[in-house]
Amino acid sequence: MADKSTFTPDEWTLLLESVMMAGIAVTAAEPSGLWGMLKEGLANSSALLQAKTDAAANPLVKALVADFETSQGRTTARDGLQTKLKGAKPEDMKARCIETLQQARTTVEAKAPGDAAAFTAWLYQISQRVAEAAKEGGFLGFGGVAVSDAEKATLSEISTALKVA
Repeated sequence: MADKSTFTPDEWTLLLESVMMAGIAVTAAEPSGLWGMLKEGLANSSALLQAKTDAAANPLVKALVADFETSQGRTTARDGLQTKLKGAKPEDMKARCIETLQQARTTVEAKAPGDAAAFTAWLYQISQRVAEAAKEGGFLGFGGVAVSDAEKATLSEISTALKVA
Protein backbone atom coordinates (compact mmCIF):
# COMPACT_ATOMS: atom_id res chain seq x y z
CA MET A 1 0.00 0.00 0.00
CA ALA A 2 1.47 3.28 -1.16
CA ASP A 3 1.65 6.42 0.93
CA LYS A 4 3.74 9.59 1.07
CA SER A 5 6.92 7.65 1.88
CA THR A 6 6.61 5.73 -1.41
CA PHE A 7 7.31 8.89 -3.42
CA THR A 8 10.01 11.54 -3.57
CA PRO A 9 8.97 15.01 -2.34
CA ASP A 10 8.65 16.22 -5.95
CA GLU A 11 6.54 13.21 -6.90
CA TRP A 12 4.29 13.72 -3.87
CA THR A 13 3.86 17.38 -4.82
CA LEU A 14 2.85 16.26 -8.31
CA LEU A 15 0.21 13.94 -6.83
CA LEU A 16 -1.15 16.72 -4.61
CA GLU A 17 -1.30 19.05 -7.61
CA SER A 18 -3.11 16.41 -9.66
CA VAL A 19 -5.97 16.31 -7.17
CA MET A 20 -6.63 20.00 -7.74
CA MET A 21 -5.81 19.90 -11.46
CA ALA A 22 -8.53 17.29 -12.03
CA GLY A 23 -11.15 19.91 -11.23
CA ILE A 24 -9.34 22.96 -12.58
CA ALA A 25 -9.11 21.41 -16.06
CA VAL A 26 -12.90 21.18 -16.26
CA THR A 27 -13.42 24.67 -14.87
CA ALA A 28 -10.92 26.11 -17.34
CA ALA A 29 -12.64 24.33 -20.24
CA GLU A 30 -15.74 26.44 -19.75
CA PRO A 31 -15.63 29.03 -16.98
CA SER A 32 -19.16 29.40 -15.66
CA GLY A 33 -19.14 32.66 -13.76
CA LEU A 34 -18.70 33.28 -10.07
CA TRP A 35 -21.47 30.97 -8.80
CA GLY A 36 -20.50 28.20 -11.19
CA MET A 37 -16.87 28.42 -10.14
CA LEU A 38 -17.89 28.30 -6.48
CA LYS A 39 -20.06 25.24 -7.08
CA GLU A 40 -17.26 23.55 -9.03
CA GLY A 41 -14.74 24.34 -6.28
CA LEU A 42 -17.09 22.88 -3.68
CA ALA A 43 -17.50 19.75 -5.80
CA ASN A 44 -13.73 19.27 -5.75
CA SER A 45 -13.66 19.73 -1.96
CA SER A 46 -16.57 17.37 -1.43
CA ALA A 47 -14.67 14.65 -3.30
CA LEU A 48 -11.87 14.98 -0.77
CA LEU A 49 -14.32 14.80 2.12
CA GLN A 50 -16.02 11.75 0.64
CA ALA A 51 -12.69 9.94 0.24
CA LYS A 52 -11.80 10.78 3.84
CA THR A 53 -14.99 9.23 5.20
CA ASP A 54 -15.12 6.25 2.81
CA ALA A 55 -13.80 3.20 4.64
CA ALA A 56 -13.22 1.46 1.30
CA ALA A 57 -11.17 4.30 -0.20
CA ASN A 58 -7.75 3.42 -1.56
CA PRO A 59 -4.89 3.97 0.96
CA LEU A 60 -3.00 6.24 -1.45
CA VAL A 61 -6.11 8.37 -1.92
CA LYS A 62 -6.57 8.52 1.86
CA ALA A 63 -2.92 9.55 2.30
CA LEU A 64 -3.36 12.39 -0.20
CA VAL A 65 -6.53 13.56 1.52
CA ALA A 66 -4.80 13.41 4.90
CA ASP A 67 -1.98 15.58 3.55
CA PHE A 68 -4.54 18.14 2.31
CA GLU A 69 -5.74 18.37 5.90
CA THR A 70 -2.35 19.73 6.95
CA SER A 71 -1.19 23.29 6.44
CA GLN A 72 2.01 22.01 4.84
CA GLY A 73 0.13 19.80 2.37
CA ARG A 74 -2.19 22.62 1.29
CA THR A 75 0.74 25.03 0.95
CA THR A 76 2.71 22.53 -1.13
CA ALA A 77 -0.26 21.97 -3.46
CA ARG A 78 -1.05 25.69 -3.73
CA ASP A 79 2.55 26.66 -4.46
CA GLY A 80 2.87 23.95 -7.09
CA LEU A 81 -0.35 25.08 -8.77
CA GLN A 82 0.77 28.69 -8.79
CA THR A 83 4.07 27.76 -10.37
CA LYS A 84 2.51 25.60 -13.10
CA LEU A 85 -0.44 27.86 -13.89
CA LYS A 86 1.10 31.31 -13.51
CA GLY A 87 0.22 33.53 -16.44
CA ALA A 88 -1.74 30.82 -18.24
CA LYS A 89 -4.90 31.56 -20.21
CA PRO A 90 -7.85 29.14 -19.69
CA GLU A 91 -6.96 27.00 -22.71
CA ASP A 92 -3.32 26.82 -21.56
CA MET A 93 -4.45 26.03 -18.01
CA LYS A 94 -6.51 23.11 -19.25
CA ALA A 95 -3.57 21.70 -21.22
CA ARG A 96 -1.21 22.08 -18.25
CA CYS A 97 -3.72 20.40 -15.97
CA ILE A 98 -4.16 17.44 -18.29
CA GLU A 99 -0.38 17.13 -18.66
CA THR A 100 -0.06 17.07 -14.85
CA LEU A 101 -2.72 14.36 -14.63
CA GLN A 102 -0.84 12.25 -17.16
CA GLN A 103 2.44 12.73 -15.25
CA ALA A 104 0.74 11.77 -11.99
CA ARG A 105 -0.67 8.61 -13.58
CA THR A 106 2.72 7.52 -14.92
CA THR A 107 4.34 8.26 -11.55
CA VAL A 108 1.83 6.13 -9.65
CA GLU A 109 2.03 3.35 -12.28
CA ALA A 110 5.80 3.25 -11.80
CA LYS A 111 5.96 3.56 -8.01
CA ALA A 112 2.69 1.99 -6.86
CA PRO A 113 1.16 -0.02 -9.70
CA GLY A 114 -1.32 -1.69 -7.36
CA ASP A 115 -2.82 1.70 -6.52
CA ALA A 116 -2.82 3.18 -10.02
CA ALA A 117 -6.32 2.11 -11.09
CA ALA A 118 -7.99 3.38 -7.92
CA PHE A 119 -5.99 6.61 -7.98
CA THR A 120 -6.78 7.44 -11.60
CA ALA A 121 -10.44 6.48 -11.20
CA TRP A 122 -10.64 8.85 -8.22
CA LEU A 123 -9.09 11.72 -10.19
CA TYR A 124 -11.54 11.13 -13.02
CA GLN A 125 -14.42 11.04 -10.53
CA ILE A 126 -13.33 14.46 -9.24
CA SER A 127 -13.36 15.81 -12.80
CA GLN A 128 -16.81 14.34 -13.42
CA ARG A 129 -18.22 15.84 -10.20
CA VAL A 130 -16.84 19.26 -11.08
CA ALA A 131 -18.33 19.05 -14.58
CA GLU A 132 -21.75 18.22 -13.15
CA ALA A 133 -21.62 20.83 -10.35
CA ALA A 134 -22.97 23.83 -12.28
CA LYS A 135 -25.19 24.22 -15.32
CA GLU A 136 -23.54 25.78 -18.33
CA GLY A 137 -25.12 28.22 -20.78
CA GLY A 138 -28.16 29.20 -18.75
CA PHE A 139 -29.25 32.54 -17.37
CA LEU A 140 -29.63 33.07 -13.61
CA GLY A 141 -29.84 29.34 -13.02
CA PHE A 142 -32.46 28.69 -15.70
CA GLY A 143 -31.85 26.69 -18.85
CA GLY A 144 -28.44 25.52 -19.83
CA VAL A 145 -27.03 22.02 -19.74
CA ALA A 146 -25.60 19.96 -16.89
CA VAL A 147 -22.34 19.28 -18.74
CA SER A 148 -21.36 21.43 -21.72
CA ASP A 149 -19.75 20.13 -24.89
CA ALA A 150 -16.46 21.77 -23.88
CA GLU A 151 -16.60 20.01 -20.51
CA LYS A 152 -17.44 16.68 -22.20
CA ALA A 153 -14.45 17.10 -24.49
CA THR A 154 -12.23 17.90 -21.51
CA LEU A 155 -13.52 14.85 -19.64
CA SER A 156 -12.60 12.78 -22.68
CA GLU A 157 -9.08 14.26 -22.68
CA ILE A 158 -8.77 13.58 -18.96
CA SER A 159 -9.98 10.01 -19.46
CA THR A 160 -7.29 9.50 -22.11
CA ALA A 161 -4.57 11.06 -19.94
CA LEU A 162 -5.55 8.89 -16.99
CA LYS A 163 -6.25 5.79 -19.10
CA VAL A 164 -9.69 5.25 -17.56
CA ALA A 165 -12.69 3.99 -19.51
